[in-house]
Amino acid sequence: MSFTVVIPARYAATRLPGKPLLDIAGKPMLQHTYERALQSKADLVVVATDDERIQQVATDFGAKVCMTKSSHASGTDRIQEVSCQLAMAESHIVVNVQSDEPLIPPNVINQVAANLEQHSEVGIATLCETITVKEEICDSNSVKVVMNSQGHALYFSRATIPWQGSASAKNCYRHIGIYAYRVAVLNQFIQWPVCELEVTEKLEQLRALYNDVDIHVAVSSENIPPGVDTEHDLELVRSHVGAN
Repeated sequence: MSFTVVIPARYAATRLPGKPLLDIAGKPMLQHTYERALQSKADLVVVATDDERIQQVATDFGAKVCMTKSSHASGTDRIQEVSCQLAMAESHIVVNVQSDEPLIPPNVINQVAANLEQHSEVGIATLCETITVKEEICDSNSVKVVMNSQGHALYFSRATIPWQGSASAKNCYRHIGIYAYRVAVLNQFIQWPVCELEVTEKLEQLRALYNDVDIHVAVSSENIPPGVDTEHDLELVRSHVGAN
C-alpha cells in the first residue's frame, strides 16, 4: 500500500489563533500530529501551509513543508495543490490528517488508506464511531452519517440521523473527519461549485456526494481521542500527554 499524508495547517484559526503552534508538553501541536502520522505506513508526510511562521517551526522539527496559496477556501483545496506540486499520479492515495489531531492513532491513518485502496468503486474513504452518549445524538457539533449495505455514505448531517437514532441501540454514528482521496477525485473536487447542501450543513463532503462520488465509511478500528477546537480541548490534551 502506497499513500501520502498531508497535514493542512492554518495559523488564523478563529477560536484559537496560531493553533498548530500552541504548546503541548514542550512541543507545538503540529509536531505531535506530524509524529503520529510518521508512525503510520505512509510513504511521505507533508505539512501544507500558507504561513511562514508555521513553515519555520515545521522545518525546524524536520518536517517536509509545501507552501500553498493563501486564497484556499478549504483544506481540500490546499491538499490538491500539494498533489500538483509533488506531481502525484491520479491513482495515488492522499490522506488528509487535520493539524489539530495531536492524539490521532497511526493505525486509523492506515485503516482509511487501506479502505480506499481495497474499494476501487469509491473515490473517498472516511471513518466513523458509534455514538454512545445520548446528548451527542442531538448535538449539532457532532456530525452524523448513515451508510448503505456496502458501507457507502448515504448522507452526512448535523441533525439527528436516523431520526430515532439511539445510543443504547448503537445505531447512530458520529463522522470522524479523516479522509483518504484518490488524486483524480481531488482534481475534480476543486472544479465543482459549492452546492446548497454543503452550505446548509456546513459540511464540505456533501459536495462529493452531490456530484456522485461514492464515499466509503467504516467504523474506526480504534477509539480516536477528540481534536482541539477550544481552550478546554487544549487543556484536556495537555493533561493526557502530560500523564503519559
